[in-house]
Amino acid sequence: MAKVIIIGAGGVGGVVAHKCAQVPEVFEEIVLASRTESKCQAIASQIDREIRTAQIDADDVPALSQFLEKEKPDLVINVALPYQDLSIMDACLNAGVHYLDTANYEPPETAKFEYSWQWAYQDRFKEKGLMALLGSGFDPGVTNVFTAWLAKHDFDEIHELDIIDANAGNHGMPFATNFNPEINIREVTAPCRHFENGEWVESPALSTSQSFDFPEGIGPMNIYRMYHEELESLTKNIPGLRSARFWMTFSENYLKHLEVLQNVGMTRIDPVEYEGQSIIPLQFLKAVLPDPASLGPKTKGRTCIGCIAEGVKDGKRKKVYVYNICNHEDCYAEVKSQAISYTTGVPAMIGAKMMMTGNWSGQGVFNMEQLDPDPFMDALNQYGLPWTRVELPV
Repeated sequence: MAKVIIIGAGGVGGVVAHKCAQVPEVFEEIVLASRTESKCQAIASQIDREIRTAQIDADDVPALSQFLEKEKPDLVINVALPYQDLSIMDACLNAGVHYLDTANYEPPETAKFEYSWQWAYQDRFKEKGLMALLGSGFDPGVTNVFTAWLAKHDFDEIHELDIIDANAGNHGMPFATNFNPEINIREVTAPCRHFENGEWVESPALSTSQSFDFPEGIGPMNIYRMYHEELESLTKNIPGLRSARFWMTFSENYLKHLEVLQNVGMTRIDPVEYEGQSIIPLQFLKAVLPDPASLGPKTKGRTCIGCIAEGVKDGKRKKVYVYNICNHEDCYAEVKSQAISYTTGVPAMIGAKMMMTGNWSGQGVFNMEQLDPDPFMDALNQYGLPWTRVELPV
């Protein structure tokens, strides 16, 4: 039915390839492309059906455009680095191909991620009759869909939103990140921004924390308030939303290592001269830290990611929690991945399926909450990320 090109062969790219391969009635032809084709070939060798591979530099817009024009895919699934979002969007426009990603653009020289650069493509995609779906991972992605589903089914207006992300797993390593170390550390060390009483409020990174009792036996964990990109689109697209916050768990071990790395300058993103060469400390650190894709067989435990919304329905206050729990070991047994990559890769496949089957369609640039949440929520239950709804006391 559809031909897709997946760009990126890290942990998430592997999951997307596996999950697309499980739905042959939609994804008839799959091409996995990366700067390093050997990584694509290693993933393809794990899959029972044919996955073609290719070598491509996603920063090279003319070469990528030519590649897409030759292959003529229906959709590009971008799971490369966030730095490459705009170059891949440009190539999709040149070749007339629909686009999907899991994380918004971030310029390499500044630790700042926001949607403005990609929202600026609205008219260009509309004029070409193409659809660009932004942030089809878990957070952003599923969290946006959870919020849209709650707004549709449980509330007349959502006034307060808390997105809470816990990795209650353990990989046994002294220090490692669950996704690309460079992106992870830039995200975690950025100043916190949250939406309060209709205004953006900024505070130092990880300066606000509290304990949260996670469901289904995970129990109490410390959660830290930080900025996350879905807050930007949700505060724009969910009417009546007055306050929105994002929270994530970090172990004391992670925070201790991160503090030391910051203090000695290893998280810097500006170049430094070393023995006649210019290097970026954070990129060097990424090279010596464990590859997140290697953590799959080592990681035990579960993740829990969800949204708590409070607002009004029929004039009465109401509070509802929707969440997913995902088991690291089950993910590895299915697709050779830990749950962090799995919870990002499965929604990327589902978003692509929504587009290729016509459940979601349109011309221009879209965030997930702008589309009908119901078919996506059904697909989460079908493809490995079942969700639970709990009504909470106000």
